[in-house]
Amino acid sequence: MIVSDLTEVPSVDVLAIAAHPDDVEQTCGGTLIRMAEMGYRTGVLDLTAGDMGTRGSPELRLLEAGEAGERMLLSWRGNRRFPDARLENTISVRMTLAVDIRRLRPRVVILPYWEARHPDHYRAGEIAYEACFLAGLRKLDEYSEPHRPSKVIYSSLYANVTPSFVVDITRQFDRRMDALLAYGSQYGTVEAGSELFPKEREIRERLAAVARFYGNLIGVKYGEPFVVKETMRVDDILQMGVRSF
Repeated sequence: MIVSDLTEVPSVDVLAIAAHPDDVEQTCGGTLIRMAEMGYRTGVLDLTAGDMGTRGSPELRLLEAGEAGERMLLSWRGNRRFPDARLENTISVRMTLAVDIRRLRPRVVILPYWEARHPDHYRAGEIAYEACFLAGLRKLDEYSEPHRPSKVIYSSLYANVTPSFVVDITRQFDRRMDALLAYGSQYGTVEAGSELFPKEREIRERLAAVARFYGNLIGVKYGEPFVVKETMRVDDILQMGVRSF
């Protein structure tokens, strides 16, 4: 499933772009699984291989990302191998990503929220948003057809903000956890960095608690939150979800 050179890629309906392998599994993996189960083609483009991480090697994390992608029912996953912890919003990076978007032709793109503790996370969102815009410029690249996603949404799981909407992932939560735990180098019983990394049971409890919080906002067991910058349209107020009382 890993496509290292990204020269041959399929079109996808939903594309999540993230800084590191395992980012999407934590923040929007349930939503990607749900979309795949609904018949949409889903993909993930990780910008780095996490080579600055305390645990694991880039090669191992790429293998783990492939396994996690299988568990998330992805149609495609790729990795740009940009330098971890040193992501920069340069013209070459934006152009490279814009061409990737033109090849993948996603209808919806999921990005990291624009504020985060790790600079790579908010930088990934910034780079990807600008690349989505550039991808629609006809004269950008003579060798690929212009394409601009119709919607950009931001995964806000770790941001202390009110979500624009929450996706019910109750049925997908266990599969999402299985995908995350495919990263044995990060979440398995490993001595290196043991004082920094919580054990598997605690990981499950933490993520379940967060998902329960967002699920409770819409009256379901587990949920994933998202933010959009645009005002959302409602055509039938009698069909709006989530009861007021």
